[in-house]
Amino acid sequence: MGIGGYQIIQGNMTFGDFLAFTLYLGFMIAPIVQMSNIGSQLTEAFAGLDRTEEIMNMDPEDNPLVRTTQLQSVKGDIRFDKVSFAYIEGKEVVHDITFDAPSGSVTALVGTSGSGKTTIAGLAASFLTPDSGRVTIDGTDLSTVALSSYRRHLGVVLQDDFLFEGTIRENILFPRPNATEEQLQQAVRAAYVNEFTDRFEDGLGTLIGERGVKLSGGQRQRIAIARAILADPKIIILDEATSNLDTESESLIQKSLSDLMRGRTTFVIAHRLSTIRKADQILVVENGYIVERGNHQELIEREGRYYELYTYQARI
Repeated sequence: MGIGGYQIIQGNMTFGDFLAFTLYLGFMIAPIVQMSNIGSQLTEAFAGLDRTEEIMNMDPEDNPLVRTTQLQSVKGDIRFDKVSFAYIEGKEVVHDITFDAPSGSVTALVGTSGSGKTTIAGLAASFLTPDSGRVTIDGTDLSTVALSSYRRHLGVVLQDDFLFEGTIRENILFPRPNATEEQLQQAVRAAYVNEFTDRFEDGLGTLIGERGVKLSGGQRQRIAIARAILADPKIIILDEATSNLDTESESLIQKSLSDLMRGRTTFVIAHRLSTIRKADQILVVENGYIVERGNHQELIEREGRYYELYTYQARI
């Protein structure tokens, strides 16, 4: 700009020539800048291509040639028979797991982070397939059961459950879109969702944003619990389902969860051991092995690993 101004003052360039030069310079620089971005764009494109190729090469989860059994009804008896599983070949995360979860019972999985609790729950939900041994539902090997016929009887509430962009009503109705308004309201009241939706101008029609970003963690968790209640499953997996609730909300939800679990086969992954004292059986998992099993009183009297974890938390 300074050189151009000097040239105009000296009479070597007109103002129009200077504007034309500036315009042409912009036309020339823009493609150069774009070319400099090609490298990063190609890197992003190849990364996306790798992920797409990985997905395209995955085996179908529900192979109709292998999973031929259709479950017409489910009683809910689940059995693990010498089950082992590894995410990476040669590095098993659960080893030789054997236990029964009778229909209507509550099985709590306890242990430190990374011990294999979530993997066991994933095997029970048929999200994972055992490398050895088998998981059965009412005596039928889960690996032969069509996933759609099994998962319609399954309800899952995770630590950070996924919520879709849309309204609270749409998210609760997701597993059962044809539910009546009365059934919806029963689930809403049971999970105490109405305690915060009543304060919203649009109530259940409130938009929650992607992944529920407009709600608190406790509110998102209560919506997830209401969704599970509405689905009315025969088998339930609760992965620290009250982890994002304050003390007052948790006390309300615990009663709802007790009502939800009644008569249903339930797996509870719990870090706060005070929440699973009434479980029919507690499995203590360490490094992929079940090291202790029994109910709360039996394990306390045994003064083993569960006793150590429980008394440690009681002191905090």
